[in-house]
Amino acid sequence: MGIQYGLLEGSDMASAADQLPSAQTGATASPPVPWLEVGWFSLLLIVANYPILSHLVWQWANDEDVGHGFFVPLVAGYIAWQRRDQIMALDFRPNWWGAAIMIWGVIQGYLGILVAEQFLQRTSVLISLVGLLLLIGGTRLIRVLTFPLLLLPFMIPIPGVIYNQLTFPLQLFASSMAESALSLINIPVFRDGNILHLASQDLSVAEACSGIRSLLSLTFLSLVYAYFFDRKVWMRWVLLIGSIPLCILANSARVTLTGILSEINTSLAQGFYHEVEGWIIFIIDLVMLIALHWVINRIYRWKTGGQSVA
Repeated sequence: MGIQYGLLEGSDMASAADQLPSAQTGATASPPVPWLEVGWFSLLLIVANYPILSHLVWQWANDEDVGHGFFVPLVAGYIAWQRRDQIMALDFRPNWWGAAIMIWGVIQGYLGILVAEQFLQRTSVLISLVGLLLLIGGTRLIRVLTFPLLLLPFMIPIPGVIYNQLTFPLQLFASSMAESALSLINIPVFRDGNILHLASQDLSVAEACSGIRSLLSLTFLSLVYAYFFDRKVWMRWVLLIGSIPLCILANSARVTLTGILSEINTSLAQGFYHEVEGWIIFIIDLVMLIALHWVINRIYRWKTGGQSVA
């Protein structure tokens, strides 16, 4: 009888393990992700904004200043995918302020169409996306996705008014720095605004040579690089700020190098050679960014006594 009782007790324990009470399982199981709602509203967002998004993709393909736009949603999506475990573990609590933000996005997009302002139209899509995420998952979902969401504005070209306000001062700065550098190495040069008059030819520092293209790409890459290669959150914003003067100085060096090469052979400052030169300077930009990261980390470790505190 004692042996039989022990066997029955073991059977009861096995049965209990297979059939846990719902109260116990519910305490540890994560709530289901509302995939149907996510898919449905995402599809509606894309369809409703298809004309805006299709023209944006067209500009990525045809405007070299924003060619990096193709990579922005891919990188942001990959970072969001890396955080899928955090997202799956969230308690999805809809926040109805998300509906208000989506309405704001719709109104802004409509106004952008009325006044033919593409920046308003394109940013309205991002506003609607944030509203959608807030409506479906609440503030906790927004907190998890904050960084990839902050990357998305880099895929939108800056407004033409701001673009013009940035490019011309950059053109003047690059041509001025090149004039000083060329004079220092005894190459005769006379600058008239953004035009360098050399013995061999006149070099015009056009908008494409202002450095704005490298500046837009490098600032985006600085955030991505810091995210993947440094755990300190503040490092992302330090490298973002630091990438700006690095890019401006590198572009000035590019104009100077163009002036030197034009004195050797005028064809070296044009066409294919000029494009290759631009890529080489951009690689140098990346190397300087990595060097800046190394220097900041060295100073940080020295100040903190070698502790790796995020």
